[in-house]
Amino acid sequence: MKPEQLDLLTTVSAPSVAPDASAAAVSASRPSFESDTYVGQLWLLGLGDTDSPRRLTRGESDHSPQYSPDGQWIAFLRTDADGRGQLAVVEALGGEPRLLTNRQLGVTGFVWAPDSTELAFTSRTAETGRYGSIKDVGTTAEAPRRISTLKYRADGVGFFRDKVQGLFTLPVPALGAEPFVKPRGRAAHEVRELPTGLPESARRAETTSDVSDPCYSPDGKWIYFTAALHEEADTDLRSHIHRVPRAGTAPATPEWVLGVAHGEWAYRAPQFSTDGATLFVLGQQVGSSGVDFLARHVAVCAVAADQVGIPEARVLSDMNAFDYTECEILVPHGADGVLATARVRGTGELHLVTADGTHTVLGSGGQNIHGAASADGHVVISYESARSPGECGRLEGGAIVQLTDFAAPLHQGTNLSAPREVEFTAPDGYPVHGWIHLPQGAGPHPVLLNIHGGPFAQYGPAYFDEAQVYAEAGYAVLQCNPRGSASYGREHGLAIKHAMGTVDMADVLAFLQGACAAEPVLDAQRTGILGGSYGGYLTAWTIAHEHRFAAAMVERGFLDSLSFVGTSDIGWFFAEAYTGSDPEQVAAQSPMAKIGQVQTPTLVMHSEGDYRCPLEQAQRYYVGLKQRQVPTELVLFPGESHGLSRGGSPWHRRQRFEAILDWFNKYLPAKTPEAQQEA
Repeated sequence: MKPEQLDLLTTVSAPSVAPDASAAAVSASRPSFESDTYVGQLWLLGLGDTDSPRRLTRGESDHSPQYSPDGQWIAFLRTDADGRGQLAVVEALGGEPRLLTNRQLGVTGFVWAPDSTELAFTSRTAETGRYGSIKDVGTTAEAPRRISTLKYRADGVGFFRDKVQGLFTLPVPALGAEPFVKPRGRAAHEVRELPTGLPESARRAETTSDVSDPCYSPDGKWIYFTAALHEEADTDLRSHIHRVPRAGTAPATPEWVLGVAHGEWAYRAPQFSTDGATLFVLGQQVGSSGVDFLARHVAVCAVAADQVGIPEARVLSDMNAFDYTECEILVPHGADGVLATARVRGTGELHLVTADGTHTVLGSGGQNIHGAASADGHVVISYESARSPGECGRLEGGAIVQLTDFAAPLHQGTNLSAPREVEFTAPDGYPVHGWIHLPQGAGPHPVLLNIHGGPFAQYGPAYFDEAQVYAEAGYAVLQCNPRGSASYGREHGLAIKHAMGTVDMADVLAFLQGACAAEPVLDAQRTGILGGSYGGYLTAWTIAHEHRFAAAMVERGFLDSLSFVGTSDIGWFFAEAYTGSDPEQVAAQSPMAKIGQVQTPTLVMHSEGDYRCPLEQAQRYYVGLKQRQVPTELVLFPGESHGLSRGGSPWHRRQRFEAILDWFNKYLPAKTPEAQQEA
């Protein structure tokens, strides 16, 4: 794939299945260079063997569909002219969607009431005078922010204390109701305030902190949600499950359901079993300090549905073997179980966990399952495979029956570099697992060692635009999961605690060495290295100690733990957890402290709005290289956050790839000068 073909990448949401399992709904989205946004619509998937997918809506950006419990409606989010999601519904049989909200800052999530007459949703509300809430008061004219907390901004969100995410409900129009007609002429003249035609929403929870993950109780009398409402919430990572009554005319004080202020758990994603007897949640241990997060696996947990004020839930999953960190929602399946997605050796598996702790793997293999839905015993999934960045399928006996072919245009217009799974051995005998992507042609091929972020994250065999773009340009791409990565057990993730740049560097270099020895088409004498976030850290650290690389790219890097503490949205707890607090120990793991050892030409890339690894990390590193006369260039992207490479504007994502390829072509051309002359 070439950078200008990014608009061929279609990704899919989690599916939703009709209650009678006759059909499923999913949203498909792709980058658009024409609008420089992401465009997509809802698709209806028949679950029979001969059914073909059909487009259900035609908005510019419709996503996140959910069937109503009675199967009559599909609710979804439709992006408005300001790029904010607004709640809408469309009849399940098709028709004109009806918009339900016009929230200034949009809707962030929603859920149906069991009787299908109401929706609960989360949305941010701006303080008066901020974010355009007063006409002609722009961002530069707002009052100063008076900050007294550690948690006051987040990457991709910005400042959040002045736009708290609250819980709201609104009634759903009756099926077949008369469409709204806006008054005009005499009718408009006779009313003081013109009606909007939108149902009136009501705030349900009295909170001054963000709430998320709304969920109705099976009887529809309560709305459960996740929040951190305890007094110490500013200095720990705990979150708990609360509830408020569905009925009422004013916001209610939340009732505590699960967790305690000084407990060792953070709970989220409440979901009731189909039989109504069990409340399932996702839980992560955070220790007695409340910030002991490092390499902690997320578990599936449960309590009895009729209990409140419970300090700790029962752990149902094996916390050493399985990690449900990337699971966004638990899906009821069967009478007393839930579906959850787990990270396992670079892939995403689908597991069924029941109230008695029984654990069954329903879907596994070389794909990354990231969403699921269940109805009447049928399971539909969304997944990424080696051939596609997004498809839907139904599970039958552990096998996936593919229902969509959204990647067809991608296959028609591009070449595919299939991942080759390999494992090599580090100097201390430790196995290093990963994948090789080879370009077309006989070789020998120059090699790019690509390092993932996190560090508690993973590479896998699923379709990845980075590997495909570099392979199309003529580079062999190596991607592995060194110690410190996720999906290989907690000890694997803990291996770099207070020891960053030790065994992780040994692992990636061993993977490079092993791949070059095992694959004759790889040119071991022509290698480059690159990575983002923690990958930027390990790239910068490696080129300070290993000088074999012709060029490097350090993107959105974690480069200096000391300044990271005061500038990153997570700096107050993250840096010390990984590098410790002793100044000498911290310096011994700092790429900035070793910058004088760098000789490799290095491209430094960053987003101006990155609050996770702040811009100053890149600026200081770039200037340090310039001062030492190391060939370097700084590429900055306006208006982007830490997630540029995954969710930035389409044009910026394209320009990012072009800048990276320009840099490596300068110092590590895909063809040697001799080969270029022959060509």
